[in-house]
Amino acid sequence: MRGTSKRHADLADVFNADEARVDWHDETLWFVRTKRDRATHGLEEWESLREVASEVKHHTLANLSTYLEEFEQQAIANGVQVHWATDAAEHNEIVCHLLQKHGIDRMVKSKSMLTEECHLNDYLADRGIEVIDSDLGERIVQLAKEMPSHIVLPCIHKKKEEIGDLFHEHLGTEAGESDPQILTETARQHLRDTFLTRRAALTGVNFAVAETGEMVVCTNEGNADMGAHLSSIHIASMGIEKLIPKRAHLGVFLRLLTRSATGQPITTYSSHFKRPREGQEMHIVLVDNGRSRQLAREDFRNSLKCIRCGACMNTCPVYRRSGGHSYHYAISGPIGSILAPNLDMKDFADLPFASTLCGSCSNVCPVKIDIHNQLYKWRQELVKAGYTDKKKTAAMKLMAATLSSPAKFKLAGKLGRLTLRYIPFAVNNGLNPWYKGREMPSPPKQSFGEWYASRKKEGEG
Repeated sequence: MRGTSKRHADLADVFNADEARVDWHDETLWFVRTKRDRATHGLEEWESLREVASEVKHHTLANLSTYLEEFEQQAIANGVQVHWATDAAEHNEIVCHLLQKHGIDRMVKSKSMLTEECHLNDYLADRGIEVIDSDLGERIVQLAKEMPSHIVLPCIHKKKEEIGDLFHEHLGTEAGESDPQILTETARQHLRDTFLTRRAALTGVNFAVAETGEMVVCTNEGNADMGAHLSSIHIASMGIEKLIPKRAHLGVFLRLLTRSATGQPITTYSSHFKRPREGQEMHIVLVDNGRSRQLAREDFRNSLKCIRCGACMNTCPVYRRSGGHSYHYAISGPIGSILAPNLDMKDFADLPFASTLCGSCSNVCPVKIDIHNQLYKWRQELVKAGYTDKKKTAAMKLMAATLSSPAKFKLAGKLGRLTLRYIPFAVNNGLNPWYKGREMPSPPKQSFGEWYASRKKEGEG
């Protein structure tokens, strides 16, 4: 969806056309947010864990080159083949080359937002290689030919009846079948055959340990394990920011991750991959794709601490009522609105404005990223670079000039009250999006300054 000419506001309008879906989407994500609250409030050391995690990530990012070299040395010593990719194109070429080298044209893939960021599935499909996503939510959106709308709950925007229709069309279930248990069993049987017949498996990486050269993949379905353990070649795609220095630090991050994501104490499967089994090849692709550039931007460096829990999305009032696809980037919501402009300021100039700046995202972030402050800073950067709406920029300049002059402010107030009283249609019309969904206020008889002056005069009299 990258490069779409539509803006967040336009795409949100499409989602908002189905009011019942918007309400259901909003309530479902808020339910997940409240589960997160219950899980965290029961842990006395929660704030200490957040602080430690933030400091560990800060230290790792400050010494990233050192830890990357240590990780590479340890991984090679474990028998893992390490590859480096500067950008998405190089990552895709490396994966494609590894598959073609072994004559493989079908691969199973567990959840990896990095491969969504790189558009790997489309790249491989264009070269005759079929990819089956094995995470249930990702498989559903793959059948629907859509992007995930949430990094943890990829098909949260879909109703069970719509999933039933997809399964009827692609997996042969009865028409109209929407029982979640039957649909899940159908998906299990479908994916079992995929696991048994694919010689290559690709997984993402939640955490990589520099000290040991191992990778940790967290899932609730065990699909990453099934793919990796049954394949003859295991490829792991990893952003370079996923490193932590020592295995001991995993205890902090694993306790934070799933409590923040879904309110669970821990993921069902926290799988450690250290070396290939006998007869298997294991590869890891370390991907930059703009992360070094973000690291060099001091104001936005903290965004690289993200552990992809999705808590900022579940709590964001804009995300909950505009849907993940309105962000037109692989990673949606508040954190995606910080990461996307780093890749292309012009294409994603609208995203930092898709926020109320209420700060709820920063409050729930398990690694204490100052998300709403970074969104505000991106707005400033985008205005300076000239990537914002020219009409809005002109309006803001006019507003600044008016508010900085008492005489202009009084005059503007009088004109505004007269307009609202006698010609309200001049501002309350289809050309003014500000009044979309809003009711006109009753015009006051006088300004606060006039009211205050009259009261003071009465008191003196």
